[in-house]
Amino acid sequence: MFKKILIANRGEIALRIIRTCKEMGVKSVAVYSTADEDSLHVKFADEAVCIGPAASSESYLKISNIISAAEITNADAIHPGYGFLSENAKFSKICEEHGIKFIGATAEMINRMGDKASAKETMKEAGVPCVPGSEGIIESFEECEKLAVEVGYPVMLKATAGGGGKGMRAVWKPEELKKGWDDARQEAKASFDNDDMYMEKLIEEPRHIEIQIVGDSYGKACHLSERDCSVQRRHQKLTEEVPSPYMTSKLRKQMGESAVKASEYIKYEGAGTVEFLVDKHRNFYFMEMNTRIQVEHPITEQVINFDLIREQILVAAGVPISGKNYLPKMHAIECRINAEDPYNDFRPSPGKIETLHAPGGHGVRLDTHVYAGYTIPPNYDSMIAKLITTAQTREEAINKMKRALDEFVIEGIKTTIPFHRQLMDDPNYVAGNYTTAFMDDFEMAPIEE
Repeated sequence: MFKKILIANRGEIALRIIRTCKEMGVKSVAVYSTADEDSLHVKFADEAVCIGPAASSESYLKISNIISAAEITNADAIHPGYGFLSENAKFSKICEEHGIKFIGATAEMINRMGDKASAKETMKEAGVPCVPGSEGIIESFEECEKLAVEVGYPVMLKATAGGGGKGMRAVWKPEELKKGWDDARQEAKASFDNDDMYMEKLIEEPRHIEIQIVGDSYGKACHLSERDCSVQRRHQKLTEEVPSPYMTSKLRKQMGESAVKASEYIKYEGAGTVEFLVDKHRNFYFMEMNTRIQVEHPITEQVINFDLIREQILVAAGVPISGKNYLPKMHAIECRINAEDPYNDFRPSPGKIETLHAPGGHGVRLDTHVYAGYTIPPNYDSMIAKLITTAQTREEAINKMKRALDEFVIEGIKTTIPFHRQLMDDPNYVAGNYTTAFMDDFEMAPIEE
């Protein structure tokens, strides 16, 4: 087992990893930017090292600074969390070259699955259902036009280096294709310095359902059931739940087997997710694979009583997995609480938290790094907390979430708590009747005087 793990991340996920390290008797090292000096992950780690100024490019994305911090603290492993360098093949490789275990995928694995076009080809080889589309990178607009006719409208143009909804355009008819092509490439170039594109059939009325998997260094993998992540705004998830209200036992079995097949085919090591689109006929198609821990991993932990961070660390240390697949025993819902104003187009709302009252009670979990008096910096993602409720049934989990949201008081900044409270009363959400287009027609109710 590792003696000391450096957490190359910040906020709630860094604190989450530190907690498991402490429970396992492993020392932890926090890294932080000057903007995060007062964050809880810095206070609770065994050691903390400042790695640069507020800008991510000079701190949390600065590989040389992170490796230096690991070396001066004698850390023998690095956990990257999610975001930042968690799916950076160069970082994974440099860790290996410095004799530091990267608690995540190898550089080869990240390269293989990080590029969406090559990942799709790999999944086809593995026998996993894929969305019809281009066989690889589209070399020209003329090729794009021809493919669109072959695949059949509507189509989705996607950047091969994409993420967070960047470099994506839906095209419903031929006369819209040229603008979609130009706009997607321009955005991809600006976001990723890579304007390579591929095309897929646009799946109508899709659900975004992902399967949590864990693979070990001996070629074995297992799945830990599904998560429904369909409630999204601009391709960013707002809330997730497990099990999916759309799932059937047959579909869960089929998707779980496909996810395990995909993981074992590429000999995947670590925790990851195989993400699928599920259409209105319950056909499912591989979308992408995330080679890291997910933001929404707590809801899986809650319904199967399983510590995924602990499993990541054990697998990285060479411990084999049990090989057992897990099915949800309860129902869990996660609401991402962001420092954003839902009444003003979800505009970011950094600043000082004047008052904070956290919800509690049976079946309520709150993962957060903020507290009363903490100032949320404007430099990073706006998520400040994850509120999770767990109960025997979906109805009970929703009712518990309503109660928890009513108890959750944050003053001094705007948050998405009012949005989630309204969502829990939305008839379509309550009925489980939602797709990835759910937010297109959602409007916040007026503030009650």
